[in-house]
Amino acid sequence: MAFETIKYDVADNILTITLNRPEKLNAFTGKMALELIEAFDMADADDDVRAIIVTGEGRAFCAGADLSAGAKTFDYDKLDNRPDKKGSPVQADGSIDWSHDAVRDGGGRVTLRIYECLKPVIAAVNGPAVGIGVTMQLAMDIRLASEEARFGFVFARRGIVPEACSSWFLPRIVGVSQALEWIYTGRVFPAQEALEGGLVKKVYKANELLPAARALAREIADNTAPVSVALSRQLIWRMAGADHPMEAHKMDSRSIYARGASDDAKEGVMSFLEKRPAVYPNKVSKDMPSFFPWWDERKYK
Repeated sequence: MAFETIKYDVADNILTITLNRPEKLNAFTGKMALELIEAFDMADADDDVRAIIVTGEGRAFCAGADLSAGAKTFDYDKLDNRPDKKGSPVQADGSIDWSHDAVRDGGGRVTLRIYECLKPVIAAVNGPAVGIGVTMQLAMDIRLASEEARFGFVFARRGIVPEACSSWFLPRIVGVSQALEWIYTGRVFPAQEALEGGLVKKVYKANELLPAARALAREIADNTAPVSVALSRQLIWRMAGADHPMEAHKMDSRSIYARGASDDAKEGVMSFLEKRPAVYPNKVSKDMPSFFPWWDERKYK
């Protein structure tokens, strides 16, 4: 499928999604939001995709929201070109229906879709990543950065607030104090500070970034069972909000019970004993355990 604002390339079981508006420093639009959601839908449905890398075309990762609409950039009700716009939340008496679909933040739609993903997601941050350019990364699993990357939670400097579910993701990744410092100041900071603050795992020279991301994706694709990875991803993310370790024990127990009887588990043990590479037969598309998903879908209301 051809996309307008992103590239979608699968090679050797690794999907690379490239934000592709280089003339605008890959600035985020409503169209890009919809295309990213569709790309992750396609990735989850494709058993040939074992890992996902997200990066940017040209010298930026994503410079934030496209500000070409000027003063009404963030005034959703006045934007006529939102591809996801579904009427107005303004009611006859002038009050706002806050549960109306048109109130929803497009960046949040993207991060919620990434959160639901069944494949591991690696961000390869090749350049400036500001606003939604950094908050979209928070739902990704591992963030690697080029020395040329810059990050900024600039929302308070634009008169708005952090979006894309970042008030949930960011403090879980870097801690409350660090999250608030970056959000309060709204300053743009270098990759080394992102590394020291725990936002990224490692910083690379520009020409080493994508090879490092691919090597990590390759290690996952070559050595692990896809269903086990899909379950593990959801266990880790969803237990970040659990109110007691018993919730983890319930799902760990069910997952181990189901996986222990699977053909993947047999192959994992025998390949180890026979000192050969494993060939895991189970597929994410059809072999997830019967209790999956174990959560009720959250509605916007």
